[in-house]
Amino acid sequence: MTDPILKWAGGKRQLLSEITGLFPTTYNEYHEPFIGGGAVFFYLNPSTGTVNDLNSHLTTLYEITRDHPAALIEENRTHDHSKDYYYEMRTEFNDFLSKQNLTTQDRIREASLLIYLNRTCFNGLYRENNDGEFNVAFGDYTNPNWVQEQRIRKASRRLQGTAIYNTDFEYIVETAESGDLVYFDPPYQPVSKTADFNSYHAEGFDRDDQRRLRDVAVKLSNQDISVVISNSPPVAELYEDFESFSTTYVGATRAINSDASGRGEVDEVLITNVQNEDRQRKTLADFTG
Repeated sequence: MTDPILKWAGGKRQLLSEITGLFPTTYNEYHEPFIGGGAVFFYLNPSTGTVNDLNSHLTTLYEITRDHPAALIEENRTHDHSKDYYYEMRTEFNDFLSKQNLTTQDRIREASLLIYLNRTCFNGLYRENNDGEFNVAFGDYTNPNWVQEQRIRKASRRLQGTAIYNTDFEYIVETAESGDLVYFDPPYQPVSKTADFNSYHAEGFDRDDQRRLRDVAVKLSNQDISVVISNSPPVAELYEDFESFSTTYVGATRAINSDASGRGEVDEVLITNVQNEDRQRKTLADFTG
């Protein structure tokens, strides 16, 4: 098991046993089209497969971690810890949105800034405004660790056999093959009008996207590909008419939320086409009992 480099809202560290318990006992390649903080990926340490995310800052980080870990660590050592410095780095980070033809050193700098901001911002939150700019305020920590040397080195080794994409999740229809495993952890559909799981990326992820994901999951299932999905409970109804999929509900504590009232235990739904006898844990009662 390798620890994730980033803190990430909606991260799955507390639900690793429940999620991976639904995985088939054997599979070929592993794919994660919404990598986020990568808790499940780094827990599994798969040897081959793909990861993807629409957040280009995030996929740049994973590419640099895979290909240039030593340079990333050294860049991380250049940062300082003060409120003024934080906001200067936030501005520099957002400037990457308008840059093109980035050099390798530029991309190392971008990846380093993401780690630094993630480890020093308020509550470890990643959030973008409508212009795609990271807009989280400074977090007043005593001794934040933004170098993350050991995690970067371990993560680099785990990513060596993994292709990294920055595209729509539907890439997986052409990429995954029979016998593979795909784990989807999309931005969740809000469970109330005030809840918002989509602001980590400016484009969001709405109900139509959830239906599109459902359709992709059904296509994969028809191709003998194992599928596991985590989401918020309202999404479960989208799968009710498909007998190959089953659902179960689990609770997870959320420590990262811009609204303190949104922290604490929340319900999540796990959806899968993996049959009970083929799972790493054999009964749903293991999760709910």
